[in-house]
Amino acid sequence: MGAAIAISIFILLFIIIGVFLISGKGAFLIARYNTMSKEEKEKYNEKALTTFKGKMMFALAFSLTFWAGSAALDIMWLFWVGLILFIGITFFMLIYMNTSNRFKK
Repeated sequence: MGAAIAISIFILLFIIIGVFLISGKGAFLIARYNTMSKEEKEKYNEKALTTFKGKMMFALAFSLTFWAGSAALDIMWLFWVGLILFIGITFFMLIYMNTSNRFKK
């Protein structure tokens, strides 16, 4: 049961960060973007970028609910479903963000 509580804390953290990002704030939390110069940042649509990352945080939080359910109910297949979702969402996010210039102005 302790593992389910720990995972639930991460879910809550992901949701809080997601809300922060989807509101258009929190660009400083996005790796690589926060280290760009001001001139480079002006080339990107910050609102679209943060909104997309916020939605991805919600999707990752959803996948973690399977892990929490697995820990609470001791059902291993829930963990595997959550893990496959988590990895799939992560790969989708990386590919979507790094192919073409979706977030450039």
